[in-house]
Amino acid sequence: MANHPTGSVHTLARIELDPDGTGSVRNFRGLQGVLWDMDGTIVDTEPYWIRAERDLVESYGGTWTMDQATALVGQALTFSAGQLQQAGVDLGIRAIIDLLTDRVADDVRTEVPWRPGARELLEALRHEGIPCAMVTMSESLLANAVASRLPEGTFSHLVTGDRVSAGKPDPEAYQLGFDLLAADHPGLTKDRVVAIEDSLPGVTSALAAGLVTLAVPHFVPLPPDDRRTDWDSLEGRTPADLAGLLVPNPDTAALGAEA
Repeated sequence: MANHPTGSVHTLARIELDPDGTGSVRNFRGLQGVLWDMDGTIVDTEPYWIRAERDLVESYGGTWTMDQATALVGQALTFSAGQLQQAGVDLGIRAIIDLLTDRVADDVRTEVPWRPGARELLEALRHEGIPCAMVTMSESLLANAVASRLPEGTFSHLVTGDRVSAGKPDPEAYQLGFDLLAADHPGLTKDRVVAIEDSLPGVTSALAAGLVTLAVPHFVPLPPDDRRTDWDSLEGRTPADLAGLLVPNPDTAALGAEA
């Protein structure tokens, strides 16, 4: 585990540093790094979460509607657990989080519901040497279950909901993800790093952290916002497409011409 002023994160085997050992930032047409949400972006776990929530509420004699479920998409688990308490679950916040996380992690171990294009884009970024970190409100147990099904070196760090003091839509998680990549790769700047999200709390967090923000809405539609870019899917997308989201500048124009 790697210590950080705002908490701890899981540090994984990383893409190799530059030959001189400095880890100086690389560029692919100006793109320096990518921060990835997990639920709804890399994997379609929302149906797993909703089923776990519904079963838990019903086990206490309550009811759980689709409207209640969709209102929790992208939220911090502490917030979600509080909503389940209001729906009649007579357990503490920690116990609710543990029960839900264990249930969804078991489902993921049985079958990983990959989102279209996510694995392929992650592999392409790895091939180009562009560092990636996962920034999710799910806890370490589930994040590791997903990350372990991807090639070693896909993610440098896993920033999870149990490792930050404030969950999305607060910017802390994305700020931490950026800080960790910047520590590994000197020269990283926020206008060269893309955050990929599917939910309103997620895009709000990424924008508040000052990152280039890409929304790929999935379970819940997002309101229009000209501060971000929206794609229908990651299927068929490439690192060059991500680099195309960046505002061109003279320093990266030459790199783009050479790529």
